[in-house]
Amino acid sequence: MLSSVKIAILCLGTMLAWSAASPASAEEWQRPTAHGGEISRSVTKDGGVYTGSTTRTGPNGGTYTSSSKCVGAVVDRCARSYSGTGPNGQSFSGKRVSARGPFRGRSAGSFTGPNGNTVHGFRRWRH
Repeated sequence: MLSSVKIAILCLGTMLAWSAASPASAEEWQRPTAHGGEISRSVTKDGGVYTGSTTRTGPNGGTYTSSSKCVGAVVDRCARSYSGTGPNGQSFSGKRVSARGPFRGRSAGSFTGPNGNTVHGFRRWRH
């Protein structure tokens, strides 16, 4: 039993050292959508931290922007915020945070619609 604990600690230490030593990387792309709009995406990885943003423009003038940050570890944690404007000028926005561990996960978020009303939500699940 004691040796398996030592092995687990050694593996965890090795993973943390490897993730801290890994270089930062980035990826960006842009492409047209099927109906005449455009989407662009940018993702950056620095160790166990991922940061990304997405922008989408529709053919009729609507826009959507999203940004997120995730930290990978024993418990993966992510936060995302987004906003958009429709072709008629109505806007919306929202936020979502989540945490996922080896046995269960949970998320919480809020959404504000074009009329200014805000809705909150919370969810838990087991694997």
